[in-house]
Amino acid sequence: MDTYPRRMHTALDAVDWRGLAEFYRVLLGLRYRAGDEPPADGSVDDAGWLVLVDEEGNRQLAINAVHELTPATWPSDDVPKQMHLDYAVPSVDELHRHRRRAEELGARLLYDRTGDEGEPLFVLADPAGHPFCLLVGEP
Repeated sequence: MDTYPRRMHTALDAVDWRGLAEFYRVLLGLRYRAGDEPPADGSVDDAGWLVLVDEEGNRQLAINAVHELTPATWPSDDVPKQMHLDYAVPSVDELHRHRRRAEELGARLLYDRTGDEGEPLFVLADPAGHPFCLLVGEP
């Protein structure tokens, strides 16, 4: 039986990443992944990447820090919506296999971080240009 990548979480870019994480944490009743909680002393943190999980510990959202972000103008297409999906695979071999499959289906490679032993990944663009990540990890 073939295995397929599994959605890990939806990742959102934000200049105020902690503020956006708090918004979604409260709105959706989520909690921070262990280690991603705000600093206890109230100081400003520079984590840059925060993961929110549900009651069972399943990843739901990730917030990625960026230095600049132009807000979407939907329903106008002047500035499109900004987000990407992360898909987890169980091994480096599967990571390479699914990269090949994605490219055969029309994706193109944007970034190769397979040398990172902690979290090897590929960033690809779908046929319409939307970025998504394939990475070795737990969904």
